[in-house]
Amino acid sequence: MNAPFQSTGENPNPSDPRLPLKLLIAAPRGFCAGVDRAIEIVERALEKYGAPVYVRHEIVHNRYVVDSLKAKGAIFVEELDDVPDDVPVVFSAHGVPKAVPAEAERRKLLYVDATCPLVSKVHRQAERQIEKGQHILFIGHEGHPEVIGTMGQVPEGEITLVETVEDVAALPFTQEDKLSYLTQTTLSVDDTRAITDALEERYPQIVAPKAEDICYATSNRQAAVKIIAPSSDLVLVIGAPNSSNSLRLVEVAERLGTDARLIQRADEIQPEWLEGVGTLALTAGASAPEKLVREVVDRISEWRLVDEQPVTAAEENMIFKLPRQLTD
Repeated sequence: MNAPFQSTGENPNPSDPRLPLKLLIAAPRGFCAGVDRAIEIVERALEKYGAPVYVRHEIVHNRYVVDSLKAKGAIFVEELDDVPDDVPVVFSAHGVPKAVPAEAERRKLLYVDATCPLVSKVHRQAERQIEKGQHILFIGHEGHPEVIGTMGQVPEGEITLVETVEDVAALPFTQEDKLSYLTQTTLSVDDTRAITDALEERYPQIVAPKAEDICYATSNRQAAVKIIAPSSDLVLVIGAPNSSNSLRLVEVAERLGTDARLIQRADEIQPEWLEGVGTLALTAGASAPEKLVREVVDRISEWRLVDEQPVTAAEENMIFKLPRQLTD
């Protein structure tokens, strides 16, 4: 019974701890340029102004990141009303409605805007479309901070949220109306395409954005999952439950017929998840640091011999400039 494992010619049990677990690690994964920039903005603000620095909403959707910044002196609040008059405040990477910086200026607050430049690009497009007299159909998820921020860039009543293909059929507009559309940057590429196709079919006159609004990082991470999921028995996605781009990665895997689980930290993984798993895929949403990826690999290595195999879908080298007020 204690003899070394030998093949009997039958298919081995893939959950046998003596067998290697093939671990496909997606690339790109984890932090994107917008998240890197937002975190550095908070850190630089703490260095320049000293603690505390207030942050309106989570700077990015990741509890580990938020807790790390709290330990350095950041204080996270939900509304500007919670910010005292004599401290700096940072706006999150998801963007804010125009009313927020306007109120900060009224109160003469020192504020730093950490909105991702790709989200800011959507904000500018919204302003231009309104200037042209177009009603905007905005594709996104109700209640998401980015959606709230983008819809808050234009006067109330001049933008309509569209979440599904079914919503398109219920829209009250006609082919005589001047319409355009924009999208949240962290959506499912496939879902969004289905909605834009439905919009363009119903409203041939609708004006599309000059370039796709879904950001490069979201698209690249979904592309990587599409490569690794079909040959995997399980996909683990590191991300927060309120992270849109992380949830989309889970959906992409599941639509390819592969079981997928969203986790925030390695301690959530249960050993029984690996029963019957010969190939495991691992990725991380755009707000999850690489430290959490290595933490997951170490956790799995406690139970199985891990054969790491990186799978690259795209190379990323995007860098966004910091606000001038933090670099002068």
